[in-house]
Amino acid sequence: MLLVVKTVSLKPRIRFKFSSIMSWPGPDNVFFSTSLATYLDKKLLILLRDGRKLLGTLRSFDQFANAVLEGARERIVVGDLCCDIPLGLYVIRGENVVLIGELDLDREDLPPHMTRVSASEIKRAQKAEMDATLLKGSMRKRMEFLDFD
Repeated sequence: MLLVVKTVSLKPRIRFKFSSIMSWPGPDNVFFSTSLATYLDKKLLILLRDGRKLLGTLRSFDQFANAVLEGARERIVVGDLCCDIPLGLYVIRGENVVLIGELDLDREDLPPHMTRVSASEIKRAQKAEMDATLLKGSMRKRMEFLDFD
């Protein structure tokens, strides 16, 4: 622990003495509560800029919100189908992070209407959903000449 004492002089006769401790503040510090340190060694869900959802245990981070997840897995949801694809140890670049949230370990199971499927089934469902979206877009383009406005 390093103690730094600074003396500031505003006028020749008035002197203020400030002291600060140069050490890593604990997570209970008020100004430190927005840091990721409160989430260390906890299960998190991280939403990325490209829409992917990653789950895992936060093991490390830095000032740019770069994060290291242990036991990471990608959760893919298509309609009522869901699949967790294991990724292992995963490093996430901070600029890709949109949202970080702590998982409630008591409610980690899927909702009753969702069905857990294999990775190959979820990939097929993703492809079918993408094809349907592309078809819808191409149909809309073909019908543009009708000008419904």
